[in-house]
Amino acid sequence: MRVVLCGYYGKGNGGDEALLATLLQMLPKHVTPIVLSGNPAQTQERYQVEACDRMAVSPVWKTLQQSDAFIWGGGSIMQDSTSAISPFYYGGLMTMAQKLGLKTMAWAQGIGPLKSPLTRWLTKQTFAGCTGVSVRDRGSASLLTDWQIPHLQAPDPVWALEAGNTPGLWDLPAPRVAVTLRSHPQLTPNRLANLTRALVDFQRATDTCILLVPFQLSQDLAIAQAIQPQLPGANQILYLEDPKSLKGVFRGVEMAIGMRFHSLIMAAAEGCRCFAISYDPKVDRLMAELSIPGWDVAHIPDDPNTISQTWIEHYANGDPLSPDQIQSLVDRAYMHRELLREVLQ
Repeated sequence: MRVVLCGYYGKGNGGDEALLATLLQMLPKHVTPIVLSGNPAQTQERYQVEACDRMAVSPVWKTLQQSDAFIWGGGSIMQDSTSAISPFYYGGLMTMAQKLGLKTMAWAQGIGPLKSPLTRWLTKQTFAGCTGVSVRDRGSASLLTDWQIPHLQAPDPVWALEAGNTPGLWDLPAPRVAVTLRSHPQLTPNRLANLTRALVDFQRATDTCILLVPFQLSQDLAIAQAIQPQLPGANQILYLEDPKSLKGVFRGVEMAIGMRFHSLIMAAAEGCRCFAISYDPKVDRLMAELSIPGWDVAHIPDDPNTISQTWIEHYANGDPLSPDQIQSLVDRAYMHRELLREVLQ
């Protein structure tokens, strides 16, 4: 059975690559996946799957015609807050697949924000035409309930991603704290300077090794490189392209300070204390569901001392999820696999 996988793949984003790795991990054995990718050669080499250039119109059309099913493979792809164009790309592909008579699935979706009435209409129409739908949060489930579209709600699939070994991690001094910051209009130079000063004070107080972990080079690396020279103690920039190795980082970390949605999931899944800096409703939802402390990026305290003292307190006294809580989330994340089996039988 030939199945086309469509998401923000091959674009250097660790979270989206983790979704792809988890989807490939969960696909039934009789399925042959074809991944639409921004870097087909890299995707083919990394995952040992067939891949097609996501922007090559003729090959994509031919791939759809020669396939049996089409899957939106996880994440917030139907949203218009970061791009007004991308929902029409993804919605257009889903519509083509449905018109061709393929089985179609919206898998592990986080829907929205949807600011435009046209984008909202397109999202409703494409979800309504799917053979199966699963979402990863209550907000998305509530929206589909309002639209009277049947769906499954389960935790993000990356909870169930198998963590791999991270080369060199255990050679770094312990204890370790991971930091994942990304560029954002609300993360102004002044706020970044305050976070950096707080991180310096935090490291001096805790004597921890700081791991700066860019999830996407284009948005995260410059921030990590700006912070690193100012850190007084042991530190390392860790950029890992393999999603399983990326998740493995958090096996050797005591606490994670993260903006990246999937960095928080990976850290929580591996038993780390988590502190969030939210830039998006999906992070807000995760914070609420898991009781993760943190701030909205626009409301980070102006005083670096307040920031560092908050982190020190959480490092000393905060609680990670219990093993039972983690196992429950992992078990429920596998509900996305069961829906795959049902749709692709």
